[in-house]
Amino acid sequence: MNFDAIAATWAPRLLSVLRIMAGLLFLQHGTAKHLKFPSVPMFSKLEPVSLLGAAGVIEIVGGVLLILGLFTRTTAFVLSGLMAVAYFLAHAPRGFFPILNAGELAALYCFVFLYIAAAGPGPWSYDAMRKR
Repeated sequence: MNFDAIAATWAPRLLSVLRIMAGLLFLQHGTAKHLKFPSVPMFSKLEPVSLLGAAGVIEIVGGVLLILGLFTRTTAFVLSGLMAVAYFLAHAPRGFFPILNAGELAALYCFVFLYIAAAGPGPWSYDAMRKR
């Protein structure tokens, strides 16, 4: 079996793995803001009715939906937009280069979510089960 055949077989499954891991990693941001787990000092005095508080709710709901692979394309598109807004509001004013303005993660999430919105959830998802 050649590499192309192996890649063709595993690419859809790895798309599911990327979606699940991105959702798990993203979920932490929302739980840190609203559930205080894990504890992040920057979020200790977070007002639930604030821009960061609203983002935290979207992170929790979106993270769970991504992990499950439910309404994946819409969820990933919304999360991609959230991360674009986060980048331009919180990071871009600090400078042009993401490595200097601490915006690398927001930019990476933005494009990973945009890819998932276009590529779909992969075979290991509730969306795929609903299509069958």
